[in-house]
Amino acid sequence: MAHVDLNADLGEGFAIWDLGDDDAMLGLVTSANIACGFHAGDPARLANTCHAAAAGGVQIGAQVSYRDLAGFGRRFIDVEPAELRAEIIYQIGALDALARVAGSRVSYVKPHGALYNTIVDHRPQARAVAQAVHDLDPRLPVLGLSGSVFFDEARRLGLRTVAEAFADRAYTPEGRLLSRREPGAVLHDPAQIAARVSDMVANGEVEAVDGTRITVSVESVCVHGDSPGAVQIAGAVRDRLVADGVELRRFH
Repeated sequence: MAHVDLNADLGEGFAIWDLGDDDAMLGLVTSANIACGFHAGDPARLANTCHAAAAGGVQIGAQVSYRDLAGFGRRFIDVEPAELRAEIIYQIGALDALARVAGSRVSYVKPHGALYNTIVDHRPQARAVAQAVHDLDPRLPVLGLSGSVFFDEARRLGLRTVAEAFADRAYTPEGRLLSRREPGAVLHDPAQIAARVSDMVANGEVEAVDGTRITVSVESVCVHGDSPGAVQIAGAVRDRLVADGVELRRFH
């Protein structure tokens, strides 16, 4: 039976501000990319999210980012590699402490937002992120975009790489994510998104914004927890994959 992981970005509220329905999403996904406080999340909220994930048998990933609360981690920062490496170690360590108290642990690492997109091509920062993960725990897999220099650097260090595809984001013909500044970058129709994911998983392809079909590697599918209608989208994706005979299971 074919199988795939389903992940979502969670724990992204801050203080009195909620963002998304984490409890509902945790009932649908198999992996939770939990914020680490640099782009979103505060300690009490992240502790609660870790407890809920552990109780639901959902694996916890550290969603590391640039130090950019004001910009939600969606702005490029020209940070020195040594500083970035230290910041990544700091974030993973903090979330892992909360996860362990909750009876779980950080099982993988996924960069967030601008950092995720930057290290597709920016080798010095990609190397810094991969080195940080390796230095902390070389057994931790990294979630990212297939074909990225981040994966090159991770594999060079012996890290396991897990190829991720995005349910609710548009792709360029080059296989990159279309910038959120462009119209149509974020998809919203649950039925359309579910059919798109079904195609990705079954055929390893997706339609790019110019209408061409491009190859995608899919070990894990991401539904953004902060998108409007995220719960409905995740539910539609889950239902379609189950109907297709695909087993939803965590990758680690």
